[in-house]
Amino acid sequence: LAPSFLLSRVVSEFFLLGLSDDPDLQPFLFVLFLSMYLVTILGNLLLMLAVASDSHLHTPMYFFLCNLSLADMGFISTTVPKMIMNIQTHSRVLSYVGCLTQMSNFILFGCMDGTLLTAMAHDRFVAICHPLRYPVIMNPHLCCFLVLVSFFISLLDSQVHNWIVLRLTCFKDVEISNFFCDPSQLLKLACSDTFTSNIVMYFFGAFFGGIQVSGILFSYTQILSSILRVPSSGGRYKAFSTCGSHLAVVCLFYGTGIGVYLSSAISHSPRKDAVASVLYTVVTPMLNPFIYSLRNRDIKRAMKRFLSKII
Repeated sequence: LAPSFLLSRVVSEFFLLGLSDDPDLQPFLFVLFLSMYLVTILGNLLLMLAVASDSHLHTPMYFFLCNLSLADMGFISTTVPKMIMNIQTHSRVLSYVGCLTQMSNFILFGCMDGTLLTAMAHDRFVAICHPLRYPVIMNPHLCCFLVLVSFFISLLDSQVHNWIVLRLTCFKDVEISNFFCDPSQLLKLACSDTFTSNIVMYFFGAFFGGIQVSGILFSYTQILSSILRVPSSGGRYKAFSTCGSHLAVVCLFYGTGIGVYLSSAISHSPRKDAVASVLYTVVTPMLNPFIYSLRNRDIKRAMKRFLSKII
C-alpha cells in the first residue's frame, strides 16, 4: 500500500463521474438533458419577451419574475452544458479553475433564486395587505434595490464557498460523484481537517437560507391573515389566486432542495445523490415558466399576443 502522504496531492483537474457509467445509456442522457436545457432556455426567454412586449405587465411582480427567469437560465447553464459536452466528447475532465468557476456560479444563481423568491413574497404581501399603498411602496427604486441586494448577497455567499475551497491545500481523490462541481463533494475529498470549513459553510448556508425562509413565511402569514378577514369566499379566492403561482414555485424550489438534502443524509450512495440533485438543478428551472404561464391569465394573454406578432 502506498503511504498516506502520497495519496494526498495538489490537483490541477477533477473527474466528474456523472449520472451513469453505462455507455448504452449515454445517448439517452444526451438527448434528455439537451431537450430539458433547450425547453428551459426557450421557456424562460419566451416568458421574458412576453412580459417586455406587454405594457400592462410592466409591474413589480413581473419585473421580479423576469429577473427570476434570468437567474434560472444562469443556474441551469452552469451545469447542464458541461454535462452535455462531457457526454458528447466522452471526457469527464474538469480543470481546478473550471471547478471553482462552476461552483461559484452555481451558488450565485441558486442563492439568487431564493432571494428573488423572498422579494416576490414581499411584493405579494404589500399587494394584498396594503393594496392602496402598493404603487408607493413598491416603486421602481425599491424594486431595483431589492434585485441588487439579492445579487450582492448571492455573490457574497458564492465567494465564501470559493474561499473555503481555496483553503483546501490537497485532496485524497480527484473523482467527484456528481455531474457538476458540488462544494460538499469537494470537502469530502479534502485530505486536511474540514471541521472548521464545514461549520463556516453550514453557518452561512443556514444564515442566508434562514433569512429567505423567514421572509417568505412572514409574508405568507400576513397574507393568510389578511385573506381570512375577507368576508366572501369569491374575494378570498381572488386574493389568494394572485400569489398561487409564486407559492407553487416556492414549494417546488425549497421542496426539491430539502428533499435532496434529506436523501443525501439518509442514503450513502453518491450516484443516487447525483440523480436526486437533477431535481433542483434542472427540473425546477425548467418548470418555473410553465407554472407561471399556465396559472396566470395575463401571462397567457401576453404570450398569445407575442407569438401572434411573430407568426
